[in-house]
Amino acid sequence: MKKHNFSAGPCILPQEVMQKAAEAVVELDGIGLSLIEISHRSKEFVAIMEKARSLALELLGLEGKGYQALFLQGGASTQFLMSAYNLLDKKAGYINTGTWSLKAIKEARLMGEIVEVASSQDQNFNYIPKGYKVPKDLDYLHLTSNNTIFGTQIKEFPKTDVPLVCDMSSDIFSRQMDFSKFDLIYAGAQKNMGPAGTTLVVVKEDVLGKVSRKIPSMLDYSVHASKDSMFNTPPVFAVYVSMLTLQWLKDLGGIAAIEEINERKANLIYSEIELNPVFSGFAAKEDRSIMNATFNITDETLKEIFDQKCLEAGISGINGHRSVGGYRASMYNAMPLESVGVLVDIMSDLEKRG
Repeated sequence: MKKHNFSAGPCILPQEVMQKAAEAVVELDGIGLSLIEISHRSKEFVAIMEKARSLALELLGLEGKGYQALFLQGGASTQFLMSAYNLLDKKAGYINTGTWSLKAIKEARLMGEIVEVASSQDQNFNYIPKGYKVPKDLDYLHLTSNNTIFGTQIKEFPKTDVPLVCDMSSDIFSRQMDFSKFDLIYAGAQKNMGPAGTTLVVVKEDVLGKVSRKIPSMLDYSVHASKDSMFNTPPVFAVYVSMLTLQWLKDLGGIAAIEEINERKANLIYSEIELNPVFSGFAAKEDRSIMNATFNITDETLKEIFDQKCLEAGISGINGHRSVGGYRASMYNAMPLESVGVLVDIMSDLEKRG
């Protein structure tokens, strides 16, 4: 049976990427060695790393604009600390839109003064704050572009002269925007890029080296940039699969092409949520994520039937996070429209039963 993987992460990956990755584990490009046993200093892997970094900048439209793309370890959770370690000298601002923002705030407070510029905690993070003023004396303003748990997404970023730092772990490469407005972007690979194990960091070179503290080498962006993201042994498999996925996206037509597909998937499921009285959306309509649709069932007597129908149809990973309950359909780049259609058909059929 075909499985429809709506898991919030690690994510669904393109089948052709999975196939190439599996072949490379056995033997990489006919060299007689496995991808995971060659030296990370070999010409084969150096070329993989260079291509992955180059593709990241190309797809984001940041080539030749003074940015470095790095593939590091430790997940976005390490970036909560590392971003502050490198950029926070006195005071930074954070927009609090959920669990991951709260974690970032907690880590940054170890480095300096933190101002919570705006928050949606009063409504259990079901919306994105708007109309707030950004203090001018901040070292940077930190945002989380998409919130997997609550199903919200920033549609318009603040216009400010303060440097912008953004955690794009769950929606990077999914929609078009001017990425040059950000001074630092970080994203765990396990949503739209590849398997867990590496994290993409895209940093503007001229924001580095300005803090007064000494930074440990492994936490210093400048060190990693100076070594072409090879300061220590990189996670070779995760970087390779990320490279394959970025190439797949480029061949598809880039971010513009995938955004159109993602919009169609999101429109399909949100239309059903709107029209079907058996379900209600959790996130505010204007802030709904195209990556993670969160919704609840309005008639609990139908929950068991719905769950069973999903199981029978091969739908996996749609249980909502404990903070929200209900359901969450994560529709990352590699999720086919067909899978969303299968879920929507079950939702529609449930209305007839009700």
